[in-house]
Amino acid sequence: MTGQLLVKDIMAKPVTVSKSQSINEALDKMLNENIDPLIVLASHQVVGTVSRKSIADKLGSKTKAPISTAKIHVASSLEENIPSLLPQQEISVAVPLLKKHKLVAVHDSDQRLIGQIGYGELLKVLLPKGSIDTVMEPAHTIDANERLSHLQAQMEEHNISRFVVTDGEKISGIVTETDLAVSLRKFREKIEDRHQDFRFHNIIVRTIMTSPIHTIDRSAKIPDVVSLMLKKNISSLPVMDKTHLLGIITRQSLVNAL
Repeated sequence: MTGQLLVKDIMAKPVTVSKSQSINEALDKMLNENIDPLIVLASHQVVGTVSRKSIADKLGSKTKAPISTAKIHVASSLEENIPSLLPQQEISVAVPLLKKHKLVAVHDSDQRLIGQIGYGELLKVLLPKGSIDTVMEPAHTIDANERLSHLQAQMEEHNISRFVVTDGEKISGIVTETDLAVSLRKFREKIEDRHQDFRFHNIIVRTIMTSPIHTIDRSAKIPDVVSLMLKKNISSLPVMDKTHLLGIITRQSLVNAL
């Protein structure tokens, strides 16, 4: 039940970046404020979003130009489609929009940007019903010694945003679009362009994954899972049955279950 909660009751302050700023500045802001994506402005008007995925795609492109990441503008990684709501609308209207988009902009009656709603804002006030099984999705895995080029290709080809990293029978970490974007930026800045293809081929997943990671048991309750994710700023949690990986819960899978 949403009651009479309105968009203005749950919206957060908009976090923006200019279309003319560099993708370095955009990525740094995402990491510093733990938010993804950012709303992109041009002449104070919303023109779309930029995400860690769109930056990773840009930096990992085989057609990339041999220029510094500091000179690559947000405009080159722009995702143009972003829905908008009015502050007086009920939050139930935001649910179907967030099932298709990571972020919704909030404009006043004069079309001024005054807020935004992401998965976190919605999950603070709305929880899906049922058990862990009803909000769990399949977990994609990748070996810790797999090459980064393979990881990037899998993410792009199958539209996968995260992989649980395995080392033999054990889970050793998780690797996400964020890890890929950050590692590609460091790589592009440190390695001369003529050596990039060769050096990139030798990077392995183990060197960029996040470890250790939080996991949850299949018996966990959804309110406890959401509370942990919001408190720790976690976007996903692998679901375990003792030592067996059953699946993964993400903020998006929770919103999709509403």
